[in-house]
Amino acid sequence: MKLTHLSLIVCGITAIAAIAAAQQASKAIVVNLDSANWSHEKGAPPDTEGVMLHADPVTGAMELLVRFPAGHVIPPHYHDSNERVIVVEGQLTLRRDAADTFLNPGGFAWLPAGEVQRLSCSSKTRCTFYLLWDGKPDSHSVK
Repeated sequence: MKLTHLSLIVCGITAIAAIAAAQQASKAIVVNLDSANWSHEKGAPPDTEGVMLHADPVTGAMELLVRFPAGHVIPPHYHDSNERVIVVEGQLTLRRDAADTFLNPGGFAWLPAGEVQRLSCSSKTRCTFYLLWDGKPDSHSVK
């Protein structure tokens, strides 16, 4: 009977150790807008900020949060990878071909690699949005 009791204690300790190890080994990324480590990239337009959330060293995929002031325009360009955009605050205007689409908070866009796009912050307040590229986000200007 003592052996069974000892086995249960060992199993319990092993389970607690496994849970603790899993908690310590977590690679979770948790960010709130108000406490994020916003930074201005050297050479970036004034009043723009970003937070790098995750970068995959193998694929070049990248996730970040970006803030632009009202009226800011990102000129026509395209990327070598697919792009996802989710608006957090403000209103983005996305121009593809000759049509404009307005993205409000919660709005989502999936833009395939090679598709020309132009983004602008069309709200009276700043625009904050989440970006994800599923590969290297190399950008190419278009005139």
